[in-house]
Amino acid sequence: MSDNKVVELKIEKKGEKCPICAKSSQESYKPFCSKRCADIDLGKWLGEGYRIPTDEVPGADGPFGEDEG
Repeated sequence: MSDNKVVELKIEKKGEKCPICAKSSQESYKPFCSKRCADIDLGKWLGEGYRIPTDEVPGADGPFGEDEG
């Protein structure tokens, strides 16, 4: 009878850096190095510092493609 042992390997990619400050990322805050950097990134998203490109003209339609008014 064979022993079925489960071996969990933790593979860390070399060169994984925090996108905010470029320090090494920490497992508990991945891909960031700390809660501070994670919060800075969240603030950029909430403050519209990041934008997703689109072909739509801002303000032309309502939120569901219908004219407002």
